[in-house]
Amino acid sequence: MRYFIVDDDAASRRMLKTIILEEEMGVIVGEADSGESAIQKIIASDPDVVLIDLLMPHLDGIETIDELQKHGFKGTFIMLSQVVNKEMVGEAYEKGVEFFIHKPINRIEVHSILKRTSENLILKQSLMTIRKSIMNFEESTNTENYRNLKDIALSILNDMGIVGEVGTDDIVNMLTYLAEQEEHSMQLPPLKELYEAVARKTKIDPLEILKESKAIEQRIRRTVGAAMNNIATLGVVDYTNPEFEYYAPRYFEFSEIRTVMKAIQDETTPKKVKINVKKFLQVLYIESNEKFNNNSSKI
Repeated sequence: MRYFIVDDDAASRRMLKTIILEEEMGVIVGEADSGESAIQKIIASDPDVVLIDLLMPHLDGIETIDELQKHGFKGTFIMLSQVVNKEMVGEAYEKGVEFFIHKPINRIEVHSILKRTSENLILKQSLMTIRKSIMNFEESTNTENYRNLKDIALSILNDMGIVGEVGTDDIVNMLTYLAEQEEHSMQLPPLKELYEAVARKTKIDPLEILKESKAIEQRIRRTVGAAMNNIATLGVVDYTNPEFEYYAPRYFEFSEIRTVMKAIQDETTPKKVKINVKKFLQVLYIESNEKFNNNSSKI
């Protein structure tokens, strides 16, 4: 848990910090000696829990909470108070205060309340994760086939470390184009035809289409080359790495992978390496379709 402490009494702040750190309850991300100075610091640090004194000059604890909530802060509040006033306590609970810690500060009480607060937050986070998973599942079951194919392809490209490469979008657009065709075939058409089909999504003029298709070809070649280098690096670090063992022989010419690995080991620039773009795209398309079909049958 990440805590922020607001109290005009330095001794109280010091005692709370000591208890939290010694009891290993979490970390202190900030502190303030007044409500006014706390607001911007809390918004910036976004703690899980704010421990805040009820009675402070100028801006008391309840008023500070009110200002924080107006700024959109969603964290949990624990109120520190040595005054027991039913009206003020009731107002504090209405503002969303979870618990009260009484002053003078008692180590056992602080530990007990912070533990309960932590357990409550973990439970809320777990429920949010479950709800998000259900929403994602419902959304995925209503998505078009080629969209699911795209997501699967991106997960494979992510394993190879090339999702951020310039040609990744071109590869995904190519697979989307293939999935949209009425006659599905696992055999890819000529690459030139694919490059031009993707180029037509953004270009109309024939010369522009030709120019863009050549640019797509170069971007994809560089991206596949980056994937080869990443997989080869995995093999150098650990020859038994499962991603290296799986992707190296399937997506690439293994002799070329070995050439890149040797260059990495020798810390030299590799000689010209053959990049088989057709094989890479063919295997990616087949594997993405197989995984999609398996997921569909499970659903």
